[in-house]
Amino acid sequence: MIKWRGIVFRLHPLFVLVMIASIATGRFAELITLFFIVVWHELGHLVAALRFGWTVREVKLLPFGGVVEVEEAGTLPVREEVWVAIAGPVQNAILAAIGYGLGHVGWIDQGWSDDFVRANVLIGLFNLLPVLPLDGGRMLQAWISLRIPFHRTLVWSVKISLAFSALMVAASVYPLLRGGLLQLNLLTVGVFLCASNWTYFRNVPFVFLRFLVHRSERSEERIERGKLSQPIVITENLPLSSIIKLFMKEQYHLVYVMKRGKIAKVVPEKTIIDGFLGQLTSGNADYKFFM
Repeated sequence: MIKWRGIVFRLHPLFVLVMIASIATGRFAELITLFFIVVWHELGHLVAALRFGWTVREVKLLPFGGVVEVEEAGTLPVREEVWVAIAGPVQNAILAAIGYGLGHVGWIDQGWSDDFVRANVLIGLFNLLPVLPLDGGRMLQAWISLRIPFHRTLVWSVKISLAFSALMVAASVYPLLRGGLLQLNLLTVGVFLCASNWTYFRNVPFVFLRFLVHRSERSEERIERGKLSQPIVITENLPLSSIIKLFMKEQYHLVYVMKRGKIAKVVPEKTIIDGFLGQLTSGNADYKFFM
């Protein structure tokens, strides 16, 4: 673990296992190359996040990329999330181009150049798969959040991630049915992503709760800057737990409470969120409402 300017850099245990296996099999050069590619990939995310003013808490390195943990998770603009997500694969494209160019002009060994380009292409393309926490999964989640409420966005994005992770596991064992060899690397990654997304699925309530807390804190700032609202029309007996699941990530809401076909009152979203958080504090809210 390394700490720099308040940001913790950490190796994921899966990466540690890869390092041990590489050293044990004498592939130290390949390990150094992989480590350099992954770090450069993740620096692309980090620099983009810092340029947007995100508060980065931790950078966790995986064998195929990494995860940037930020304080404002769930409240960041979709445009910024997409730019930060794509910044990683862009770095792989740049490295691949540099490696190809240096090998083409003969400045480095052609065989090493081909391997370096291939590694960058594989890592870049793999990270574009629609699976959390990969870059493609984050971009998919950002895109979905523009179209459906954020709670459903969290649930559907993790379900899609689980489906694709399961396909990886299936693809890794499929060769065995045809008399081939087990794709151990793909199996390891697929199982890891399945476990990671299953944990994320179970933690959706807490992820959504963090979204509500940060949204409530920033609600007044958005009003002061001026913000067009999107109305939500409900009946007077709809519980707060159902109302907040209608909130869109990129929209500010005014809730219109209807009674006998007429508007009984108009409530700003901050009042709804504060009311629900107050219920949680007092123990009157149903903790199962999220799923």
